[in-house]
Amino acid sequence: MYYSEALTRNWANQSETENNDVTDMIIASNLTKTYGDFIAVDGINFVVKKGEAFGLLGPNGAGKSTTMRMIASTLQRSSGDLTILGKDPNDKGPEIRAHLGVVPQQDSLDRELKVWENLYVYGRYFGLSRKFVKGKIEELIEFAQLEDKRNAKTDELSGGMKRRLTIARALVNEPEILMLDEPTTGLDPQARHVLWDRLFRLKEQGVTLVITTHYMDEAEQLCDRLVVMDKGKIMAEGSPADLIREYSSKEVVEVRFGSSRNAEVAEQLTGIGERLEVLPDRILIYSEQGEKDLKKIVDMGLEPVTSLVRRSSLEDVFLRLTGRTLVD
Repeated sequence: MYYSEALTRNWANQSETENNDVTDMIIASNLTKTYGDFIAVDGINFVVKKGEAFGLLGPNGAGKSTTMRMIASTLQRSSGDLTILGKDPNDKGPEIRAHLGVVPQQDSLDRELKVWENLYVYGRYFGLSRKFVKGKIEELIEFAQLEDKRNAKTDELSGGMKRRLTIARALVNEPEILMLDEPTTGLDPQARHVLWDRLFRLKEQGVTLVITTHYMDEAEQLCDRLVVMDKGKIMAEGSPADLIREYSSKEVVEVRFGSSRNAEVAEQLTGIGERLEVLPDRILIYSEQGEKDLKKIVDMGLEPVTSLVRRSSLEDVFLRLTGRTLVD
């Protein structure tokens, strides 16, 4: 759908004061989405505050992307209530979308266009004036650190550059809420950290971020609060630190004895630590004194192929809540 400049300006003028007064940017109450007998999102409740980074964490099929599509006002809910910027997306979808920026899982950049042209075309798609878009292009190219690639076609960009350009494109309409669906999938560690820096800058400017991710370190670094989803339900909600504190121990001992021996050895480890999980490739022992518990294992005459004592993570939280690793 193409929005005329007059219509976009009209929506902005009508809702600018109202949106500035909104502190609960997204409110979901018993939000449900079904496809026939299949329940994709099952009566979830959450609130996203203005200016915070809110995460949706869970494995494939958890309902994250479906929830994101409902927030983006491109998919109608089956039941429950949902308000975005104080408006019902079922009734005010186009008006809400004018204030959103969306970064999809897969880049949808035009390969035949240059970097600046991708930004220009997208701005015009929103019905923004040529003068405004041309000024915005320079600002966004600098934000994305693509000054040297301004006239390059997108096929010439690295994966990290493409993701930064996709985020820059989503900012062309100066959105109040930026939605990012697995924004760093496939990027190398350096590119991920550069992207994190860009997102931190947006947060500092007061942009509300809604993020889905499979990466634990990303969720811990970026998110003020998050929900852990599985099978369409919310299993837990809180800050990363609060969730780890509530659902896991201080430390985790990882030991590997080889896939053929893990189950056998695990029976001998009963009583060590607070809880034990046997995975196909390793055994996890949740403990408040990891080094001491690892010494107990060695003193028993067991010789792990590899061993590691680390702090507890969000992946351990998800394993505790669902009985499986985050990415399955």
